[in-house]
Amino acid sequence: MSCVCIIPARGGSKRIPKKNIKDFFGKPLIAYSIQTAQESQLFDKIIVSTDDEEIAKIAKEYGAEVPFVRPAELSCDHTGTAAVTTHAVEYLKSMGHSYDYVCTIYATSPLLQTQYLIEGYEKLKDSTAINSLSATTMPFPIQRTFKLDSDGRCEMFYPEHSNTRSQDLEEAYQDAGQFYWNKLNTKSDKILFSSDTIPIIIPRHLVQDIDTLEDFKRAQKLYQLIHPNSFDNWNKIKQKVNHKEQILKFRERDIFFMSVGQNIGYETYGKGEEYLRPVLVVRKFNNRTFIGVPLSSKLKKGKYFFDIEFKNKKNIALLSQFRTFDIKRAKYFVAELSEPSFSHLKESLSRMINPSKDEGSGHAQKSWQNCKEIIAVDNSNVK
Repeated sequence: MSCVCIIPARGGSKRIPKKNIKDFFGKPLIAYSIQTAQESQLFDKIIVSTDDEEIAKIAKEYGAEVPFVRPAELSCDHTGTAAVTTHAVEYLKSMGHSYDYVCTIYATSPLLQTQYLIEGYEKLKDSTAINSLSATTMPFPIQRTFKLDSDGRCEMFYPEHSNTRSQDLEEAYQDAGQFYWNKLNTKSDKILFSSDTIPIIIPRHLVQDIDTLEDFKRAQKLYQLIHPNSFDNWNKIKQKVNHKEQILKFRERDIFFMSVGQNIGYETYGKGEEYLRPVLVVRKFNNRTFIGVPLSSKLKKGKYFFDIEFKNKKNIALLSQFRTFDIKRAKYFVAELSEPSFSHLKESLSRMINPSKDEGSGHAQKSWQNCKEIIAVDNSNVK
């Protein structure tokens, strides 16, 4: 079966000027649609239909073809997508290219995932349906929605459901506005949203129309959530930690370099890994968890900081940041604290946790109480 992809991208967007090529994390918006189509390996051709020279140039740079300039009568605000796709298919046909399937992908679909594009093709190919399209669930039961009357008051669309529980109402779906598959050699006299169409259900967090700047910003936020490794180096480290071998032997007084996260900062010690921090084992609970205190080379003063010697340098134990650690986050053993220094540190920690009436950290007391409540005291209780 032969397939062609059509990406409509006119140049006259009003609410977001040059929307189709607006920068989206370093690439023009249309590039994401082109690259998703390429990654699917479904298409013999990927065609961008545009009336704009700049859009055409960018589309070609990302590997799409722009074999024609879209006519002015198909480039106004009121031109429907179907007319644009039909024009492109007819043009290709006049040039001697015929296809079994056409898929229209919007140029503003950076959240589109290849798997759903492929699913749309596979389900359509193996069925008697004529169309398939991206769809998603409505975020709220449509039966409980209302409009405003002439006085600006509420008026329900379905007043008979004013007291119906949400879970008892039938779920509704909407067009996700990402892609539309169509069998070219079969015609239908039914509307698009009918029994001739297969909806490909996409999770709501992967769907966002981009018509306004607010939509654009929301799409950026969703894209960051979908692709955390591209925006959060700490996320990559956590994934590595989950697959590394656990250090089997450790004891109180040991110091390890650990991946402990951005929240307690970057430490210059270590072997180049971001957010690597020396951590002192204060109390061992079992072969995996312990209460630890992060160390810092940045000298500070005050009752929540404790001076220690580490690697022949003055260091600070950050007593106010003691917490439970998982030994899996340890990168390597580096040293051990002397017994006298360790005893002194525990005394300082104890004074901070159990202060007199006029001093101390309420946060530290709460943290210690939480530790006592959630940490098992023996291995038999560890899940």
